Amino acid sequence: MSTPLTIQSVFESWRWDASTVVLTVALAAGYGVARARAARRGESAPAGRAAAFLLMGTGVWLLTGISAIGAYSDTLFWVRALQTLLLLYVVPFGLAAGRPVTVLRGALGPGGRAWVDRALASSFARAVTYPLVASLLVLATPWILFLSPWFEVVLRHGAADALTRILLVAIGFLYFYSRLQTDPVPHRYSQSISLLITVFESLADGILGLALWLGPLVAAGYYGGIGRTWGPDPRMDQIIGAGIIWVLGDVLGLPYLLTLMRSWAADERRHARELDAALDALEVGTADDSGEQSATIMAARSGRGGGRIRGAVTAPAENREEPPTTGLWWENDPQLRERFRR
Repeated sequence: MSTPLTIQSVFESWRWDASTVVLTVALAAGYGVARARAARRGESAPAGRAAAFLLMGTGVWLLTGISAIGAYSDTLFWVRALQTLLLLYVVPFGLAAGRPVTVLRGALGPGGRAWVDRALASSFARAVTYPLVASLLVLATPWILFLSPWFEVVLRHGAADALTRILLVAIGFLYFYSRLQTDPVPHRYSQSISLLITVFESLADGILGLALWLGPLVAAGYYGGIGRTWGPDPRMDQIIGAGIIWVLGDVLGLPYLLTLMRSWAADERRHARELDAALDALEVGTADDSGEQSATIMAARSGRGGGRIRGAVTAPAENREEPPTTGLWWENDPQLRERFRR
């Protein structure tokens, strides 16, 4: 791009990006048709989910290709870094938040739903959505892209550029789909795992930003050959891009972090309800048991601490032998005494 990047050019610089336009329009249209069919079956997704898919997902994806972000992505390193963050984090998060699998299942008949369920139950789906696999992909991709010859190939060849941008969205979607778990997934993992992964992801972005800031120039031959005479010099351009990856990467992750915390709280409430139901059933079935049995149930209910408690169901008092006590404090607690019985 030969025109200097200014506030005016941000609003005036547009380009035609065939791959981005075709993909985003196809996805938006397919989602709209599927949502309409699901609504006729009485299974429509909430409007907020549709807005996330269409605006944050396909809308931002379209802008990264046809707006000034796409127009200057081959000229300024920091614009390419911004485009990469949007395609790897923002766009996939919007797509996954739209619950596309749920919408697809709602639009299909029994045969189609069975096919989707079989695909989700396959060993391949379980493997690619395993937390370690999806997390390593989303963590390693920016490092490999910016610090290997792949980056200069992307800058010099349009086909490689288009395929790489699609790959970024695919990797990001796999990560957010398997971690948000708002859609049917092959296996549901605790959201505490996702929170831990998010911490490592933030650290990885910060370290990559430092590596780009303090390290050698990336694709120096390409940027030196385009003959840009305006804007920041190559070193400052890369420093700005490093700051975007470091700081903006963490800022863009805040909505995801808040969503994880909300899902984690919902999981804990569901576990608590399941435990209450199990303990209520136990009380009904053992109404004639000794008073110590009731004390065990009450101790399990009051001490669950927001998590899943195991060992709350114990045998009737007359069927077990009381261990000798040694005066230790935990022997006065029915649940702990049963767990650490001597």
